[in-house]
Amino acid sequence: MCILLSHSVKPRRTFCGALFRCQPLFSTDLTWLPASIPYKVLWLACLRGTASDGAAPCSPSRGIVYFKIKMEFRRNRRKFVHTKLSGDRRGDLYPHSLQFYLQPPTENISLADFELFAIERLKLLKAVESLGVSYLKTNEQYKSKLESELRKLKFPYRPPGDVITDDEYDNRRKDHISHFILRLAYCQSEDLRRWFIQQEMDLFRFRFNEMTKAGIQDFLAYNKLKYDAISNEEKEFYKDKLMRATVGLSIPKIEEQEFYKVPFQDALDLVRPRKVFLRKGFAYVPHQDIVAIVLNDFRTKLSKALALTARALPAVQSDERLQPLLNHLSHCYTGKDYSAQKNAGTISLEQIDSLSATSFPLCMRQLHKSLRDNHHLRHGGRMQYGLFLKGIGITLDQALQFWKLEFIKGKVDAEKFDKTYSYSIRHNYGKEGKRTDYTPYSCMKIILTNPPGQGDFHGCPFRHSDPELLKQKLQSYKIPSAGITQILDLVKGMHYQLACQKYFELIHNIDDCGFSLNHPNQYFAESQRLLTGGRDVKKEPLPSESSQKKQSSQKSTSSVSSSNPAISASAELEDLEKIFSDY
Repeated sequence: MCILLSHSVKPRRTFCGALFRCQPLFSTDLTWLPASIPYKVLWLACLRGTASDGAAPCSPSRGIVYFKIKMEFRRNRRKFVHTKLSGDRRGDLYPHSLQFYLQPPTENISLADFELFAIERLKLLKAVESLGVSYLKTNEQYKSKLESELRKLKFPYRPPGDVITDDEYDNRRKDHISHFILRLAYCQSEDLRRWFIQQEMDLFRFRFNEMTKAGIQDFLAYNKLKYDAISNEEKEFYKDKLMRATVGLSIPKIEEQEFYKVPFQDALDLVRPRKVFLRKGFAYVPHQDIVAIVLNDFRTKLSKALALTARALPAVQSDERLQPLLNHLSHCYTGKDYSAQKNAGTISLEQIDSLSATSFPLCMRQLHKSLRDNHHLRHGGRMQYGLFLKGIGITLDQALQFWKLEFIKGKVDAEKFDKTYSYSIRHNYGKEGKRTDYTPYSCMKIILTNPPGQGDFHGCPFRHSDPELLKQKLQSYKIPSAGITQILDLVKGMHYQLACQKYFELIHNIDDCGFSLNHPNQYFAESQRLLTGGRDVKKEPLPSESSQKKQSSQKSTSSVSSSNPAISASAELEDLEKIFSDY
């Protein structure tokens, strides 16, 4: 478990109130400084287990190590203390480009790196998810695009050789640290854990398949997985039996394939359907299946680690300084900023009804229809829809007029509206309260926070609606039955943003939208670009249901290459920096 603590340094020792009530922290590698020296320390404590030797609750012998972020405040300047290994010690710490993430990091890290690593790994996992749905995972396009993402974000993906360069060390260090940061953020709910495990497994599978024969042997030996590759002589001797026992392999393919001797109890999923050759208690597993065995071991370890972290989470949630940060990471949006109203005033109130049918995502179309039908929306709906309208160009004066004209058609008179509702609208535009210019909600924020209750219409219809009601809604919008089936299949697989992306393609009658959807305002902007001729997209009639399923795994190469907008590092981290600035 990882826990962030912020405190002043005490002479000789300090206290950790969030983990153990006022129990002393001991350290063997850090000398505590007098409290009079202007230092502030932010700790990420990683709980690896408990000891039964009667050690002090927070002593190193109990398995608590400290992932330290140290900042010196002096003359209004910050100095980050970062210790970097050199020489052979780098190979001792990260001997392989791939790992099971069994040991938490123990080194110093700057706050800027903490933010950057978390954001970039989240980007990588989002790309893994999008590629996994758009392409077959054995497809060359899938491999080339994922390799491109790994290279662009500077994560390790292929062993460089015997010598670990400075760049490779930095990549492995970043991979290690960023995994543990997101592990802490994504342990908080079953949905988050499931999503995190699936994307980490897909990433692990790709990187494992990129390893050489010698690299795989070293990795298995390092992780105490006694799966030895058989020799060419042994393979030649048993090639007829291997061919008969292994599904889909001919003699030429067997000669090209690596086989591993695995204790049969570790390969029961392959032994049960009789997919492998057995001899003297060992299963002869081809390379294509050894990945599944190692991957299952990785999943088991990661699932247990997340469950243990989640069990200890209440101790962290009591710290009001930490929880907002973790919540922000778990639904962080890293795309274009839609808060700046560059197109303010370009849309008239008379256009909203027609735009809702042509260019609104389903969540906003649902809110608009409810507002028109009931002449009222509850707070969650007003926030979600009001900020969306702000993002597409509705000015403050237009917003006040729009909401007032609609509410007075119901049970709210003009005087009550001015007293009760106008303040919150002005507040959203940064004209009241603390003058914060609020940003429109991203897809992740809508999906993961504030689920709708009885009488509410906010949220994500693909996430929060009953499948049968969702089907009826799509039918009312003239979505073809084959397209509805595709959308419901994506919803069943919990790919809610991809379901919305498919809805975009069906509404606009195009084969491939050419972007990865992460924001309702992105949906609107892309729709307007398409309808006004700002981008060329091939239009095709909706194919049959069977051909559509095939296309869902073989989309064109443009679907993800444009998924991440070109934005600067400072823009990517703006939201997180606001959160961190309070600590």
